[in-house]
Amino acid sequence: MKKKNSILGMAFFGPALVLLTIFLFLPMALTFVFSFTDYFALNPELTHFVGLENYFNIFKDELFVQSFLNTVKFVVIIVPCQCIGALVLALAINKAAHCKKYFKVAFFVPVVMSLAVVSTLWMQIYSPEGILNTLLANFGIDAQPFIHSADQALPSIAVMSVWQGVGYQMIIFLGGLQNINPALYEAAEMDHASAWQQFKDITLPELKPLCVFVFITVTIGAFRMLVQPMVMTGGGPDHSTYTIVYDIYETGTVNWEMGLASTMAIVFTVFVVILTIIQNVLTKDKEEKKHGIKKAKAN
Repeated sequence: MKKKNSILGMAFFGPALVLLTIFLFLPMALTFVFSFTDYFALNPELTHFVGLENYFNIFKDELFVQSFLNTVKFVVIIVPCQCIGALVLALAINKAAHCKKYFKVAFFVPVVMSLAVVSTLWMQIYSPEGILNTLLANFGIDAQPFIHSADQALPSIAVMSVWQGVGYQMIIFLGGLQNINPALYEAAEMDHASAWQQFKDITLPELKPLCVFVFITVTIGAFRMLVQPMVMTGGGPDHSTYTIVYDIYETGTVNWEMGLASTMAIVFTVFVVILTIIQNVLTKDKEEKKHGIKKAKAN
């Protein structure tokens, strides 16, 4: 019977494993191998093993360094804005007495829209004659260049990205808020706790696992930014919106330097993994300290 169940399980799991191997595990292994070669896709016969040369060369490449810094700047802008914005929207909708379903749909609609479509829409909004500059003119503010300025392009794309993605995290936080036991708030009101105290001592601790999840997923998503600068600015002006994923894409599919692109991908992956581990360690340490303080008070 056990053998029959094992065969049946493999029959269900086998096709998925084959697909994962072909489209995930094999490409990952090839990327790692190619990162130590000078593999040129248009002339693969002349591929040579170069060791760590690619890894040294990419850090000497000013464009790669700039794309890396641009990506970090984008992450620094979008992560707090999107996480805090999603939590604020979730709290507001959770407290709303009417039209909750309308607000949920209204804020979630941009999430299901194609990034290319959203980017094209916001190009019109950011244009010199667009709606945003028209509104600014009504307040006596000069027209802003937005995505046409090296200083404003990256923050402008970040604002658009927050608008597009905040609805997804909002739904996650809403689910968490609705699972909090109402008795906790009733007990806090009986103790005359203020709204801020209830949020600080009840809402935030109850949402802690979701906050960590949202923080990590938004961070990883922000590091993978590609479509927005590709559609809106082409990486400009002056490579101010040129991101590391955009650099990997152009190096591998435009310049056909697959060995160098693979090296960039490996370095990028290692960096994101290390950052994720650090985030997990920091959040766990804080959680353990809080539990230790609570236990000490209880004793």
